[in-house]
Amino acid sequence: MSGYKFDLFISYARRGSVQKWLLNHFHDKLLECLADQLAPTPRVYVDRDMSRAVHWPSSLQHALRHSKIMIQLLTPHYFQSKWCLAEWYSMLERERMLGLASPDRPQGLVYPILYSDSDNFPLEGKVRSWQNFKDFAHPDPPYQETREFVRFHREVNRVAADLVALLQQVPPWRPDWPYVDPPDPVLPPTPPIPRF
Repeated sequence: MSGYKFDLFISYARRGSVQKWLLNHFHDKLLECLADQLAPTPRVYVDRDMSRAVHWPSSLQHALRHSKIMIQLLTPHYFQSKWCLAEWYSMLERERMLGLASPDRPQGLVYPILYSDSDNFPLEGKVRSWQNFKDFAHPDPPYQETREFVRFHREVNRVAADLVALLQQVPPWRPDWPYVDPPDPVLPPTPPIPRF
């Protein structure tokens, strides 16, 4: 199958509270804000939407290769996850192929959002400007009932506006987009059965 199937691909590490924050607040709010700014609403890929019984590494690879822009949720664990790094390096390779994120064309295809830390990121994780969401890093549902959530909505709306503008600049899909192989083996080996 060819062509773009998703406008945005959300890349995140499953450790810490970022996954909860993504699923409780950010994903739905982003869809809502995107719908307010563009029709049809941009398609957002989150690995939680994956169909049952699919080979999930292949599904992730396919979704990333057929996505226009990657939203990167930055946490210290992001840079420890071989899966996250494979996704990120794949998009960096695509940018290199296209001459993007370079002195002549500084705009890239990776949109970083800072969720937590940043002091302990590797240098390569600090060289791109990000949207700072550390003040909104409250993963639990009661956060939606606070006054702060109005500010969160405004910030997500700004992100949505940025993304809509970026989507207008994405080059046409190519079948030779590079993909950095994920770690092998996919699953840790089964521990041996103890002998009695």
